[in-house]
This record gives sequence, C-alpha cells and structure tokens, in this order.
Amino acid sequence: MEAKPFVKWAGGKRQLIEQLVKHLPEEFNNYYEPFLGGGALFFKLSLLGRIKHAYLNDVSAPLVQAYKTIKEKPTELIVELGSGKYKNDKETFLKIRAEKSTNLVKATARFIYLNKTAFNGLYRVNSSGGFNVPFGKYTNPRILDEENILAVSDALQRDELTCVDFEMATASAKKGDLVYFDPPYHPVSKTANFTSYTKDSFTELDQERLARLVERLTNKGCFVMLSNSYSPLILDLYKGFEVNVVNATRMINCKAEGRGKVKEVIVTNYNLLSGQTQKTQGKLVEKIIA
Repeated sequence: MEAKPFVKWAGGKRQLIEQLVKHLPEEFNNYYEPFLGGGALFFKLSLLGRIKHAYLNDVSAPLVQAYKTIKEKPTELIVELGSGKYKNDKETFLKIRAEKSTNLVKATARFIYLNKTAFNGLYRVNSSGGFNVPFGKYTNPRILDEENILAVSDALQRDELTCVDFEMATASAKKGDLVYFDPPYHPVSKTANFTSYTKDSFTELDQERLARLVERLTNKGCFVMLSNSYSPLILDLYKGFEVNVVNATRMINCKAEGRGKVKEVIVTNYNLLSGQTQKTQGKLVEKIIA
C-alpha cells in the first residue's frame, strides 16, 4: 500500500506534489527534509523509489515522536488506537486533550487522535506548549488507519529522524544531496500567520537565516528546493535563484475566507549549480495549478 501523511498539517503539500516532483533534479544522493510536517513529498519519493537515504527532521517534538513510534512500534500503536478509548465526542476530546503521558505509544495515539478530531485539523500550541485547538465536530474522522500506519512504518525503516534546528538538520549534507525546505510560510498579511506549530514562532529573522543557509548549501554543491509564500520578503531573499510561482489550494485556516487559491513559490538553486553566478537574476515563472 502507498504510504501517505498520517496527520493533517497546515501547509501540507499533497495538492502540489506533482509540481514538486517536476522541479526535482534528475538525480540526487541523500535526501534531507528539515521541516518534515506531514511528509507528503517524502512519501511520494519513497513510492517512486527515489530515496536512497533520508534525513527527516521537524522542530515539533510530538510530531517527531509520532514518526518514531510508527517506525518502531506500529502494531502497539494500532492496538492502542483501536482500544475503544478514542471516541469522537466532545467529552472524550476534552479529557484526552488534558492528558499527558510519558508512554510513547499512548502519547502518539493522543497526538493522532487530537489531529483527526480537533477543529479544522489544526495542530497549534500556546506559549506554554499546550495544545489549544477546540473540538472539531466531525461526523466520522478516520482516527485509526491501520493500513497506512503499517505503510508509513515500512517507508521509514531506512531513514533517520531528528528534532533539531533546521541548520543542524542539514549539517551533514554533501555535494549531490537534495535538501527540500518547507518552512512555516512568511505571512502575507498580519492575520495570515501559520507558525504556531510549536511555542516558538518562525520569525522574519529565521526566514533570513534560512536564506543564508540555502546559499551555503548551494556553495557546497547541494541541490536545494524550497516552498514558501509569494511575498516581497521571500522574492527578495531568493532573487538570485529560479522562482516558480504557483497557485495552490490552502485548506487549513481558522476562517473560511482564508482558504482557497493562494500564490506560493517553489524556489530552486539548479541555475546556480550549472555555472551561473549568484549575481544572475533568477527566472520568475508563473504556473497555474488546478
């Protein structure tokens, strides 16, 4: 069975997968994804047989813990989720939301349950690190997807999972490796901020730090592909690279008017690796995605 993301994640790339695949280099060695999230591109590349060895990372400790649990203890997780405890009603939701567990299997089951039953599929925490999304009132959320848990576990067996800063996550990347960055997007307005996956938000300074890292990886000969919002800051930070503008569908937003078609960018550094100087202006290409 094809493995697919086991959680909903704001900024997920399922609807842009084919475009992302088209923008990959023809060949690459190891694969790095420092902002893993739902992992849609990783699972697609695994299906296509293009992953030799992957270094997967995210700053969200509960998310990385969930990946590790699925990788190492999928059967135990399936048993826990199927125990009858995880019912789709508000009383159960509030009770489980308030729980804390040091047992990795139980903590992962709680994480998946809250992701499937919370409002709009959001995973959001407050300044203290507490999950604070209300009950979603879904009719029949798929809390237990046994086949996908087993498929995800199989896809992860040869790969490494870490929970560190994105710079540290790419420290071992070498010439010929591919690094795909899908950071929290730079907001296009004061209300369009999707950076609360952890108690520490992703700031403009972080965006600038990421751009400097992309330059260093380019100088090392690494292939880099990056997704971000279509905004003046991002266009300026990557003006020396090839920037493809796409219309993507954003499904996770607390307000209905915030969903729908939005402009995003797919940035690549292949023009620089082919011998062009960093002073050369990158191409800006508009593409319409259904």
